[in-house]
Amino acid sequence: MHAYPYTITISSEKGGVGKTTLATNLAIYLKAMREDLPVTILSFDNHFTIDKMFELQKRKEDAPDVHALLMGAKAGEVVQTGQYGVGYIRSSTELGDIHERFKGPMTLTRMLAESGISGIVIIDTRPDLNILTQNALYAADRVLIPVKDLPSLENCKNIFALFDQRGIDKKSLALIPCLIDSRIKFEGVFKDQKSLLRAIAVNRGYRCLDTYISKSPKVESLNTNPEGKIYPILTHARGTEVHGQFMEITRDILRSVDATKETRACLYHTWLLEKEAHKKESYLARLEGLAERCLICGALLAEHSDDRSFYFETSDRTARGFLHGNCVSSMLCSTLYGLQQNDPTFDAARALVADKATRVVSLLVPRISSETSRLDYRQFSMAGEHLLQKDLEMPGFDAGEFDGIHDRLYLLLNEALAGFEGALRKESWLSVYPVDPGNPEAILHEESYKTIHRLQKHFAEAILSI
Repeated sequence: MHAYPYTITISSEKGGVGKTTLATNLAIYLKAMREDLPVTILSFDNHFTIDKMFELQKRKEDAPDVHALLMGAKAGEVVQTGQYGVGYIRSSTELGDIHERFKGPMTLTRMLAESGISGIVIIDTRPDLNILTQNALYAADRVLIPVKDLPSLENCKNIFALFDQRGIDKKSLALIPCLIDSRIKFEGVFKDQKSLLRAIAVNRGYRCLDTYISKSPKVESLNTNPEGKIYPILTHARGTEVHGQFMEITRDILRSVDATKETRACLYHTWLLEKEAHKKESYLARLEGLAERCLICGALLAEHSDDRSFYFETSDRTARGFLHGNCVSSMLCSTLYGLQQNDPTFDAARALVADKATRVVSLLVPRISSETSRLDYRQFSMAGEHLLQKDLEMPGFDAGEFDGIHDRLYLLLNEALAGFEGALRKESWLSVYPVDPGNPEAILHEESYKTIHRLQKHFAEAILSI
């Protein structure tokens, strides 16, 4: 059975709000309250608090870390079993080169969906909204945003704005008042910090947890002490108010986990599978619509498949298929230079034409009128850059006559563009694309075919502009 994690992201653009304390201790409380539930924690920050808290043995220099995970390493290679039974991924200072890999907002969601990690994943983010933080926010089933004062509450608007920009439901976002000093009192309706922060948050449309985390000298000493160690609240601050608050938060999280039938990672993976299935169906449909023969020589492609070097498609997609490379180069050599097969320079000219044809797209636009039959021939780069244009006569085409020079061209045009009563379909044209003879069908795969579709639209605009 495929494992999909329930992901919790701890995020705030404001530093010093208790973000890492919340992430690390929440992991320990979750594991303590449900021992059989896998809990994994990782950080995109570079302070190594997670490593200090959970490391069982001294880190080796080449040990896999969060950088390795983000670069594609399997979860089993990077997740370490740490103190208190919590799984953790070692931190890294080398995440600068990751941003190119994470241009898309859902890259991390996909990685978590395919990671095989189960249970709960807690992500501690940097105090900014870089692309890694954004990915962590979008991947989360639950986002906890610690706020301790008005500046940190003000920064929350940027996280909510990100979700609005992407059209993502904000119900996963929740503020939690942190480092609340119960000694501070106000006159009026809102008598303390937590009440004031919660009221302002609700007034702005933000969801806020009922519980909060108090400021505690005892808890602060767990991170700063002569031993240089980091101790958890669960084992070293049981008598504090904060201990009970973490118990309440943990119960709330576990209720959400139990009520979630499909996590974001699961839903995204299901969507990916459906998308891939649709791509496969579209690819198979494109395969089924291919011409069975090379339209120039007439040979069955199933019996003569070695030289399928070009793919053609008409502007209306009525005809599509592969063409033999030798047929295309011979046709272009005759069409462009007026050479017959028995001309002494034919083979040399064809070699030059063949070399050029494998690097460009050929566009063939018939211009048929009652007076003349002409071919508007153009070449484009695969990026759509216009490279060449020639206006060529097609003698005898309207009468169905072959002249020994244009025979291959006339066959291709008639086979691909034939319409009612033998006339060519009005305003139709065809384009010829080079393909890999070893795997010509690759051009029909989704990403490659998107290029074809884009170029066809570009060609249509170019033709209409004449």
